[in-house]
Amino acid sequence: MHLRILTVYTVLIACLVAALAVPFARAYSSHRTGQLLLERRADATRLAELADQAIRDGYTAGLVQEVYRYHQLYGTEVEIRGRDGERVAGGGAWEREPAERALSGRTTGSLPLVTPFGPASVMIAEPVGRDAQVSGVVLMRVATATARREVALVWAAVAGGSLVAVACALIAARRLARWILRPVTELDLTTRAIAEGRMDARVRDGGHGPAELRLLERRFNAMADAVSTALDRQRAFVADASHELRTPLTVLSLRLENLEPHLRASGGGDYAEALAEVDRLAGLLEDLLELARVEAGAADPEPIPPAALAARLGTWREVHAARGLTLVVDVDRAGGPDAPPLPAPAARIADIALDNSAKFVPSGGTVTVSLDAAGALRIADDGPGLTPEQLAAALGRFWRAPDHGNVPGSGLGLAIAAELARSCGGELTLRAGEPRGLVVELRLPAV
Repeated sequence: MHLRILTVYTVLIACLVAALAVPFARAYSSHRTGQLLLERRADATRLAELADQAIRDGYTAGLVQEVYRYHQLYGTEVEIRGRDGERVAGGGAWEREPAERALSGRTTGSLPLVTPFGPASVMIAEPVGRDAQVSGVVLMRVATATARREVALVWAAVAGGSLVAVACALIAARRLARWILRPVTELDLTTRAIAEGRMDARVRDGGHGPAELRLLERRFNAMADAVSTALDRQRAFVADASHELRTPLTVLSLRLENLEPHLRASGGGDYAEALAEVDRLAGLLEDLLELARVEAGAADPEPIPPAALAARLGTWREVHAARGLTLVVDVDRAGGPDAPPLPAPAARIADIALDNSAKFVPSGGTVTVSLDAAGALRIADDGPGLTPEQLAAALGRFWRAPDHGNVPGSGLGLAIAAELARSCGGELTLRAGEPRGLVVELRLPAV
C-alpha cells in the first residue's frame, strides 16, 4: 500500500507539474519567435523603403552598400529583387513561395515556432513599393541560433525546476505515506504477534496517522483485550473444572472399589464397566488439564537433544512389542553429534503419536520415528490410516474415528499435539502413508 500511495501521489504531482511547465515552455518559445519576427520585420521594412527609393531613382549603389553592411553586422542573408524578378542587391536568400506572397502585397505575419531543436533559419519577406504599387520584394534569411539558445536555456530552467518540484513532492509523499500508514503498520505487527501466540501484544498509541486510523487502533486494542480476557477465562474454567472434578472422581472410584465385596456375581460386569467409565473420565480430565496448561504457555521450556529423545522414545518398544508391533527409532543420528536440540514439546508430541499407533495399528505392523536434517520429526506407521476427510478433522478436539469408538481415549491427543506444535513455533500435519498408513509430521522452525 505504501508503494501504491507513493506512486499515485507522485504521478499526480508529475502530471500537475507537466501541465504547468509544458504550456509555459511553449509560451516562451512563441514569445521569442514573435520577438524575432518583430525585430527582423522592422529591418526588412526599412530596407524595403530604401529599395523603393533606389528603384524609383534608378540608383542602387547605396542600397547595395546598405545591404552589405547589414549582412556584415547581423550575419543575415538579404536579397532584394524587382517586380520582374531581377536581383537588385544582396543574394543568397531567395525562396519562391515567400517571394511570390510578398509580390502579391502580403507581408510575413508569422514564423515557425522556434525551439531548441529548430528551425535553423526562418524567411521574412517584405513587399517593396507604395500603396498598392509593388515594385519589388525584400527577402531575409534569418538565423535562429541566438533565439534557440535562449529558448533552450529557459526550457532547461523549466525542466530543472520541474524535476526539483517532483523530487520535493516525492519526499513529501514518502513522509505523508508513512504518516498515513504508520497505524496500519502497527496493526499488522500487532496482529502478527497475536497470531504467534503473544496475546499481550497491543498497538502503541504514538499519536501518528489520521484520526480515523488512531481510533481504529484504540478499538483494536479494546477488541484484543476482550478476546484475551475471554480466552483466559475459558482456559481458567477448563483448568479449574478439570481440577475440581478430579477429587470427586477419585472418591467415586474408591467407593466403587469398596462396593465390590458386596456385589452379587451377576453384577460383576456392570461393576467393571462402571470402573472403566470412571477411568475414562479420569483420563479425559487429565487430557483437559494438559490442554489447558499448553494453551496457557506452561509447556516445558527446556530443549531436548536428539540422542535424549531417542532414548526416551525407546521406552515405547516394550509397549509396541506387547501389541505385536515393531518400533524403529532413528532420530539420534540426524544432523550428527553436534545437532541442535529440539524443543521440549517435540518429545510429548512423539509420545502422543506413539500412543495412538499402539492403539490403532494392527498386530504385525511397523512404526518408524525419524528426524531429518531440516528439523522435521515424523512418526509413520503401516496401519489402516485415515480417509482424506478424516485427516482434515483429526486435529480437532474430541474427534474420534467412527470405527474407533471402542478404543480407549478422549479424542484430545492430536489436539494437544497441535497446540504443543504451535507453542514451539512449529506445525503439525497429518498425511496418508505410502502405500498405506498414517504419517504424523512435526515441522519445527529453523534453529
